[in-house]
Amino acid sequence: MNGSPLPDGSLGIGWRREICGMVAALDGIGFCEVIAESLAAGNSGRRRRAGVTVPEELGELVARGITAVPHGVSLSLGGAEIVDDRRVAHLAECARALGSPVVSEHIAFVRAGGLEAGHLLPVPRTREALDALERNIFRASRQLDVPLAVENIAALFEWPDAEYTEAEFLQELVERTGVYLLLDIANVYANARNTSRDPLTELLRLPAERVAYCHIAGGHESGGRYIDTHVHQVPAEVLDLVAEFATGRSVPLMLERDGNYPPATELAAELNAIAAASGRAPITLRAKAIPA
Repeated sequence: MNGSPLPDGSLGIGWRREICGMVAALDGIGFCEVIAESLAAGNSGRRRRAGVTVPEELGELVARGITAVPHGVSLSLGGAEIVDDRRVAHLAECARALGSPVVSEHIAFVRAGGLEAGHLLPVPRTREALDALERNIFRASRQLDVPLAVENIAALFEWPDAEYTEAEFLQELVERTGVYLLLDIANVYANARNTSRDPLTELLRLPAERVAYCHIAGGHESGGRYIDTHVHQVPAEVLDLVAEFATGRSVPLMLERDGNYPPATELAAELNAIAAASGRAPITLRAKAIPA
């Protein structure tokens, strides 16, 4: 089960309602990613498919042949509690509605003891945590019609008494479950920088053969810590990592942006910086795009 389920060598972007017009005007993207929890009961101007309401603009993008990937944020795969079957069912319905070849979630927990964190929290890198992830990944995968990819998250701290490095932890998770990785290169950079490790060394230790696609995003330094924000431009250091990892590989690459959206020309330029770093053809912005 090696090789990505997404188009080889493709560039993608996170689909958000705030920039749906800009995304529609990009020629050359091969896929987009939509937050699964944003696809729910809808209003007028939207259409229901497979029990999920798909925004009209997203449906038009899929009709053009752009692959859409549902990206979950609430399964809590890394939690001690058994994953909620209703949340998994929603993720599966999103994939059916969009005709998606893969779905993704996070190596994280978001709730415990009935309390919601409202944030993706890092799991301790222990055998016990691997056992919980293995159980929940298998339970979720049995209810999905398509493969699951799980994302490494950014963390400002590490749990004490770790039994694995991050690379070792991810490698064993892949070996135990056969799951794909959604490799967030920006998160590798953030975690390495915040723990005084070499980002490239950490990146090249990861199981590249199981990567479904990559996230690339911006961040900034605050109080001596590097914070993955998704609202800043991708820094040169992260683009350097993209060049090292993606050049010569056909792994799909995706720009994440979740706020402080720039004009269409700047968004296209940021995508093309990723294209240039990975040796891929640039995307273009159609003339009818939202004015820059």
